Amino acid sequence: MNAVFIIAIIFGGIVCSLAVIGGTILMAIRLRHGGISRKDRQHQADEAGMVQEIYHGMARMEERVEALETILLDRKGEDRQP
Repeated sequence: MNAVFIIAIIFGGIVCSLAVIGGTILMAIRLRHGGISRKDRQHQADEAGMVQEIYHGMARMEERVEALETILLDRKGEDRQP
């Protein structure tokens, strides 16, 4: 009976070590090829595009607010002059 347990432990150890080695090799290959899938890269590119659009929109909005402030300040100056 002891021999069966010893063989089971040895066989289980071999299977576990092969699984760890195989997983390590797969992770190395995946990291070497960019680390993320095409779908994830496309998703990141879409998000980056949205962030850029928001940034450009905010820059345009800032220009508009500055123009409105200038107009309002000019009107206030005209109202004060007799």
